[in-house]
Amino acid sequence: MMRFSILQSSERTLDAPDLVDDFYLNLLDWGSSNVLAIALGNTVYMWDASDSSTSKLVTVDDENGPVTSVNWAPDGRHIAIGLNNSEVLLWDSTANRQLRTLRGCHRSRVGGMDGQIVNNDVRIRSHVVETYRGHQQEVCGLKWSASGQQLASGGNDNVVHIWDRSMASSNSPTQWLHRLEEHISAVKALPWCPFQSNLLATGGGGGDRTIKFWNTQTGACLNSADTDSQVCSLLWSKNERELLSSHGFTQNQLTLGKYPSMVKMAELTGHTSRVLYMAQSPDGCTVASAAGDETLRFWNVFGVPEVAKTAPKVNREPFSQLNRIR
Repeated sequence: MMRFSILQSSERTLDAPDLVDDFYLNLLDWGSSNVLAIALGNTVYMWDASDSSTSKLVTVDDENGPVTSVNWAPDGRHIAIGLNNSEVLLWDSTANRQLRTLRGCHRSRVGGMDGQIVNNDVRIRSHVVETYRGHQQEVCGLKWSASGQQLASGGNDNVVHIWDRSMASSNSPTQWLHRLEEHISAVKALPWCPFQSNLLATGGGGGDRTIKFWNTQTGACLNSADTDSQVCSLLWSKNERELLSSHGFTQNQLTLGKYPSMVKMAELTGHTSRVLYMAQSPDGCTVASAAGDETLRFWNVFGVPEVAKTAPKVNREPFSQLNRIR
């Protein structure tokens, strides 16, 4: 099938002042209700892509901040906000109210500077149900598989762990299923493949610069591709067999590759600092990227899903009325 012409520049650029330039944080997420959440310093902002409206969800005090991670629940309504003081806030974005604060899970900032992964069931008072210990340094990447059965974690210790819930224990730390040690730098980017359930991609930091592909059933490394620059984030296309990577020094680019050959299909430039964070719209077409240059850019990189190709044309620019993030 012929692909459309990929725009080489961003569709829109917004200011993102006070975006923390830290490889180990996760400050951008696009929820299933088509709302983008971004943390700028001590504040979490929301942008509704359906009507281009913007709002401030919460600002934390200096002694608790900055915000170190944001992540939507699958329902697109509830969001978890990790803080520098080790707490996790749970918010209902529709009702615009905080539901609870999770304390005692970590000894330092969230993600996991203490190297510990904690699984919480927020429906119950004693919310800690499982702990996963295996990383010797900060955990900077964490992703559940689509089935919710396996968890991939990447750390500043250059290690990737695959955890399986069938091996979980509430009484003692869970043993990993696979410990993958082929990377030689920190691993933050580790998305699960949407079209092959046991396929995981991982990206290495500045000393590594590779994207590796893993069979998570066997733990085998299937392929490794050198990118010549720090891999900050990875996103699989929901509509094609393609993988988008974002990078640091020297070009600060986004690169679209064809899987499994990883032949380069497009290179998207415009950021002037490392592209630390990426998030994908629910329909899989648009990608938002945020960088150390304090800008948020939108890219029409993955094309139109099959169900939308015969639909009437609509304005697909996410935030056409907004030109500054404040």
